[in-house]
Parts: sequence; C-alpha cells; structure tokens
Amino acid sequence: MDRRHLLRNSLALGGVLGLGGCAATPAPTAAPAPKPVSSTTPLMDRPPVLAPIRAHADRFFDFKVCLRPFRTKGPNLGVEQVGDAMVVHNYGHGGSGWSLSWGSAEMAVQKALSRSPKEVAVIGSGIIGLTSAITAQRAGAQVTIYTRELLARTRSVRANGSWTPDSRIALTSEAPANFGDTWEQMARISWKNFRPYLGLAGNPIAFTDHYYLTDAPRGTPQPVDPTWPKLPPPSWTGGPTSSEDFARYSDRIKDITAHPQDLPPDVNPFPVKYASRSTSMFFNFTEYGHLLTTEFFARGGKIVMRDFHSPSELGHLPQKVVISCPGFAARDFWQDKAMVPVRGQTGWLIPQPEVNYALTYRNVQILSKSDGIMVMALENGELKGYNNSDESVNRAESERAVKVIEDLFARFPVNRA
Repeated sequence: MDRRHLLRNSLALGGVLGLGGCAATPAPTAAPAPKPVSSTTPLMDRPPVLAPIRAHADRFFDFKVCLRPFRTKGPNLGVEQVGDAMVVHNYGHGGSGWSLSWGSAEMAVQKALSRSPKEVAVIGSGIIGLTSAITAQRAGAQVTIYTRELLARTRSVRANGSWTPDSRIALTSEAPANFGDTWEQMARISWKNFRPYLGLAGNPIAFTDHYYLTDAPRGTPQPVDPTWPKLPPPSWTGGPTSSEDFARYSDRIKDITAHPQDLPPDVNPFPVKYASRSTSMFFNFTEYGHLLTTEFFARGGKIVMRDFHSPSELGHLPQKVVISCPGFAARDFWQDKAMVPVRGQTGWLIPQPEVNYALTYRNVQILSKSDGIMVMALENGELKGYNNSDESVNRAESERAVKVIEDLFARFPVNRA
C-alpha cells in the first residue's frame, strides 16, 4: 500500500473524528449579560445594600428612661446674683441639649467671663455642664465642676443622641419674640464645634442615612396601629394639644442640614410603598463623652462630688462666678415653674456593626450606634411623655416597638422565598 495514501486517509479520519468530538461536546454558552438597571435615579443616589436588623425582643440588653428638661419659655440663659456669686443659667434645652450644647455653652461663658474671673464653677456634669466647663477652660479659666453624679449616670446619656436642635425647645406661645435668633446662633455655633470630632477613632460623632418609611404618602395622616395602647388623657392644663404647639426653627438652618428626599419605587429597598431618605448626624455617647472628659481633666479641671439643696449654697463657693447647668433638676432647685418633664424611653439591642443606618416606621425609630441599636417609640410625636416624670422602665413599650421592626424585615422578599 502506498504509504502516502495511507497517511492521507489517516489524517482525513482524524479530522472527521475530531469534528465528531466537537459536535458531541458543544462549546459552553456565555452567561447572559446582566439586565440593565432601568432606574433613572443617579447611581450615587441609590441606596446601598442594607444589612437587616435582627429586631427581636430577646436581643434587648438595656433600657433607659430620660426626662427631657423641657422649658416652655425656651432655655434659661439669664444671670442673677446669689450672695457674692454671679450665677449664669444654662438649662432647659428639652430634647435639644446634645445638639445645642456648644452654642449654649459659648453664650453662657461669654456672660460668665464678663467679670474676668480666674476661676469658674460649673454645676452639673451632663452634656450642657461638661461643654460649658470646657468652653470656659478654652477661654483661659480654671474650672471646677460640682456634681452629684458623673456623666455616665446623668440623664444626658439616657437620651436619643441625634442632631435634633429644635426638639421640644419651647412652646410657640411662650417663647420670647427674639428667641429664634438666639436658637439659630446656638445651632450654628454647635454645628461648627462638632466638626473636629468627625472621623476620630470610635466615631464619637458620625453621620448616617435615615430612612422614613410610610404606608401612605409623606405629609398625610399615617394609619394608626390598633394594637398600640392609647395614651392616658392629658394631666396638664394650658399645655400643648398637638405637636404643632412646639416652636420650630429648623428652616433657619436648612443650608447646613439635609432634608428627606423621596425614593422612587424602583430603588426603594423596603417592603413599603413610600420611602424617603436624609443624612443626619448622631452622637456615640461612650466615645464622645470619653473625649470630653479627657479634655476637661487634661486642661486641669477638677470634679467635686456634691449635692446642693438650696441656691444660697452657691454663694459660699470659693468661685464667685458660677454656671448653673442642673438640667431637669432646675425645676425644684430654682423653683422654675416653666420646667416640664417629657419622658422618653429607649431600648437597646445587641450591637450590629454591619448596620449603618437609621429608620423610622409606624411611630418607631431605630438608630444603629457603636454601643447598640436604639429602639424608641414615637407615638403621638412630641406629646408622648409630656408632663410625665415617671423614670421607671416599661419593657412592654420597647417590645411593642421592636415588634414593628421585626414584622417589617419579615416582609422582605428574601424572607419569603
């Protein structure tokens, strides 16, 4: 046999077998290209993937009750003489103490230093007292804080801790005519003073996205949960009858604060019909309080544990200029009848570092912080807890609130697959 003929036939057979092998094992098909996003919302404005909140009542590890030091006439920043001492008042900030602390402190310290004292006494170690003390130190004064409890045990750290500069700050009917100007000055000074604390280890002050979820369009009355207990009839006379009776000034600073923007349905990640989002500032009490306390002591500050029983005792202090920051205790200590307690309770779920947002839904607010996830009931808005001085914990209140959030996350499509 012609060897060249055999070789040609072998190559031809190999080619056929090779083609047969290709036919038996087709080439893999390319994966389908991802579907293009149809939303017209710019990429940077779409919500990121949100970690779910493990909202279960058995994850509560703490409850806190705060009496907001609401003063119907607005904060007291007046000056009076007590014996040999000039007393500068700085109390009555309602639900705005953390937010307005630096601005209020600057106003109080300016009055206190008008006599050029070398030493200043501060009464109270809550957030208003501590920022007043540091502001006086930065101005060159030696400062002693007189207090019956340290910051960690004050009512200040039982608060919400969000940027809420006009929350329960005054009644519209009782606020002085020029109080709006004073409020705006306090808010802007404070906002500027928070800047150096951003980005520090532990995030003493941080920003977060806050989602507002509703079952009806924003601005319309929201459905009332029939299982939510009704509030008892008001026990006060001459007080507010709706949240609109509280003075509002936030429009004065809308150039520095974000406002909610509605999310289009195709980028709304929540199983509710309407959602909006804004970015807001909040305070991590542990880290922020530690920084403030450290600065106070580093500047030579002293703390004296003492409980005062009457204003006359202030006149016997070695310091002859006193900044009085007693918070709600001013109602009894200074016999200030304009002071009204506004009770607020927060429940705290075990921290989830992966949750980096806040949300409000059906009168419940959730805020994830470094030391836990705060859960707070908001029923009836500003009127909840008005003129209520009960500081005992009502666990059922927090359990009802967390159930709202638990049901919300149970309705996400991934949980029904």
